[in-house]
Amino acid sequence: MEFIDEKISDYCEDFSEKESELLKELNRETNLKINQPRMLSGHLQGRLLSFLSKLIKPNQILEIGTYTGYSALCLAEGLTENGKLITIDPNEETNHFAQQFFNKSIYKNKIELIEGQANSIIPTLKQKFDIVFIDADKKNYVLYYELIIDKVKAGGLIIADNVLWSGKVIEKSMDNDTLAIHQFNQKVNSDPRVENLLLPVRDGLMLLRKL
Repeated sequence: MEFIDEKISDYCEDFSEKESELLKELNRETNLKINQPRMLSGHLQGRLLSFLSKLIKPNQILEIGTYTGYSALCLAEGLTENGKLITIDPNEETNHFAQQFFNKSIYKNKIELIEGQANSIIPTLKQKFDIVFIDADKKNYVLYYELIIDKVKAGGLIIADNVLWSGKVIEKSMDNDTLAIHQFNQKVNSDPRVENLLLPVRDGLMLLRKL
């Protein structure tokens, strides 16, 4: 879902940093071989994730929802020399696809893909994170948020994707996924532990800074 005119979006991409050849290949192969390729972060959102990561220079990143690995590779661009990104996803097929691209990248030793359910894995993680990216099943956004909030360093960044859910969040009648997203937006907007900014990029990005 795009909330700006396609020609304007194309113009923004034309005047933004280009995708690497590996990301172009990942983008192309996802569209050719994987179901629901619109779930891919894509060029503009990927460059935003990379830009934010480079500003923060994270030592530890957690991603909830790997899909085909595009966003993980973008976030990894800002990691410190000894930094690490953990990405969690239960889907064996897309995990195999993503791992192939991780292995081709210069960040292959910095990315750990854990296959399984995030709500079971997150409580076992002992480290504090500089960035957390939430892009998984929408009904559990509030749960994931509560599981990770105390694992984020003060000043750290939480990013949640799809928070506009194709614009359905402003409709009077909401399905279960839309309602879950709306409730997440309401929760973080009133949470004194963070400050937040909702951006209409792609399908909506919520940026949260841990106080």
